Order: sequence, then structure tokens, then C-alpha cells
Amino acid sequence: MEKVAEILAEASAEVVLPRFRALAAGEVMEKAPGEVVTVADREAEVIIARRLRELLPVPVVGEEAVSADPQLAQALESEPAVWLVDPVDGTSNFIAGRPDFAVMASLVRSGRTVAAWIWQPMTAAAYAAELGSGAWRNGERLTRTPASARPGDWRGSVKSRFVDPAERDRLRANAAAFGEVTPGRHAAGVEYPQIADGEQEFIFYWRTLPWDHAPGSLLVTEAGGVSARLDGSTYRPDPPGGRDGLLVAADPATWERTREILLGVRA
Repeated sequence: MEKVAEILAEASAEVVLPRFRALAAGEVMEKAPGEVVTVADREAEVIIARRLRELLPVPVVGEEAVSADPQLAQALESEPAVWLVDPVDGTSNFIAGRPDFAVMASLVRSGRTVAAWIWQPMTAAAYAAELGSGAWRNGERLTRTPASARPGDWRGSVKSRFVDPAERDRLRANAAAFGEVTPGRHAAGVEYPQIADGEQEFIFYWRTLPWDHAPGSLLVTEAGGVSARLDGSTYRPDPPGGRDGLLVAADPATWERTREILLGVRA
């Protein structure tokens, strides 16, 4: 567990942080309509992938490698063990000079996330989780306190960019029942730790790319929270193009109540 955390921090120090607020012309590219990438993303992924394979020689499914060759993501279903890597989560924040970005990795065995790491370079916060063993921030055990029973006290995020417009309007209207609802921090590696740390009570996601959600989902569940599909089934890091919709919450009761309010669905 400690070695992977070191790999993420070292790659960040080598090629990510030197580019923060110092990206040169030509170091930001569009990899797909509305999706950007930087040389920091690509160089960090190469470094992290190489070093992870030295620890455990299994396939690496990295965000940028999959962007170039989408078939690589099928290893999540076909291989017994796979590393997942998001070299710079929150790339738009990184480009804009905002500090909300992270470097993430996870280990998936038989379609299930068994270990996860999130490194937040700007705050030097290292999060880690191991299936069945717990979650930690900088070596201290994380245990999420259940939310209050009053939704009007809750703070959460509704990530609705990829939702159908009519459904988006319904979500926004229903979200008025909560105390505070934000569009999020545009980085899963910042948002999931907010649940584990007790800073907010829920997050609704629609698009669920595996490198974005595998690390945080394990962190939250090992801290005592819930990360589940909208039908209540356990989250698994499927290849892109699979199921959409994910609700993350501080505890089971909060998860159920949030789903009921946002989607009008009772258990």
C-alpha cells in the first residue's frame, strides 16, 4: 500500500507539479470534443504505469492509453487483475490553475476494486483504501459519521452534465429539498474524499468512467459510506460505455433517502 502511494507522489513531483500554472503553448490538447489532455497527464501515466507493473506485472488500464486505444479497457472484464490509473484527475482544474486535482490508482481483481489510492498534490493529502481493511488519510483511519436525519441539513453535489435535459431539470428541482447542493469540484479525487472526511453527505454522478470512480468508491465504502448504482447494486469498475448512474452517500440511510428525494424511488 505504501509503495503505490509513493509512486503517485513521485510521479506528481516529477512531471505534474512542475507544469502547474506553467503549461507552455502546445502542452494542452483536445483528445475528444470537449475533452482536454496535457503533457502532464500523458507523461505521468507512462511513469506510473511502468512503476506499477514493476510491483505487479498485470495490465494497466490508464485513462490516456484508453483514449488512444479504447479496446484496452476490456482488460477490466477479461483479465484476473488490472491496475487502473488516472494520472491527473481534474485536468480542467489543472489547466485553469485551480488546486482541485488528484493523481489516482486502483487495483481491480475479478472485476472488483480491492485497493485504491488518491494523492492530492496541492494539500499533500494521501488517501488509501483496502477492501475489508479500511480507509486512511495520511495514515489515519477514516470512519464516516452518519449524517443527521434531516435532508435539509445535508450538503451534496449533483453532477448532471451528461444527463438528459429533461431529467436534469427534474434533478435540480428535487435537489431543492437539501440544505446545499453544488455542481461539485470537477474532480472525483477531491469529491469522494469530501464524503469520507464528513464534508458533505452525498454525490450524484451520471457518467462513471472506471478510473474516476474506482478509487473513491472503495475509499467511501471502507470508511462506512455507500457507493451504489441507482438500482442499489454494488458499484463495479466496468469498461466505459457500460452502466450509467451512481449515488454516493455517507451511510445507508442517507443513500436511500437521497435516492428517494432526487429520483422519486423508494426502496
